[in-house]
Amino acid sequence: MRLILLGAPGAGKGTQAIEIKEEFSIPHISTGDIFRANIKDGTELGKKAKGYMDEGKLVPDELTIELVKDRLRKDDANKGFLLDGFPRTIPQAEALDGFLKEEGIKLDRVVNIDVDKSVLLDRITGRRVCKDCKASFHIAFNPPKKENVCDHCGGELIQRADDNEETVKNRIGVYERETSPLIDYYNKQGLVLNIDGNKSPKEVTKEIFEGLK
Repeated sequence: MRLILLGAPGAGKGTQAIEIKEEFSIPHISTGDIFRANIKDGTELGKKAKGYMDEGKLVPDELTIELVKDRLRKDDANKGFLLDGFPRTIPQAEALDGFLKEEGIKLDRVVNIDVDKSVLLDRITGRRVCKDCKASFHIAFNPPKKENVCDHCGGELIQRADDNEETVKNRIGVYERETSPLIDYYNKQGLVLNIDGNKSPKEVTKEIFEGLK
């Protein structure tokens, strides 16, 4: 199974990626993980990426694409993969199509988790994280037993700096401008599986599995 996972910040991609990875025994490949692994291993591509990141710049498309190609050539991706966070733009998608064509690989599906903007805002702004053990809670959907206190270690629960409403609206806006056009791009190829992400995580997982099988 060769898949791409799309969804705005707060759509629940992280949760569903774990379920998909386990169900189909395929590696979950995210650009963040690729960057970190290459930087840790001190590869030439990793050194180049680190240079941009250290300066607070976005890693250019050309370098990101090379890193993804390198990852997809690894043995564990031979029988399938789940791409998450790539492609983000049409040029990246076109480059990925070119690479897959060269390798004789076909995408099976593009899973798009669609969630109402108001729901995304509620989900992200309501998130709370333990300062100590990093456990995650939500004031509405998964509240701690005692307000602002972690159930696991008793640490203080905080709201991440980038989980405030203004920042979240900006992140969603960036997604809509840059990544949403990918839905049309892949729709033209008949690859998009639209999933109602407003439902509970278990219902979303069930819908994804049914759609892929």
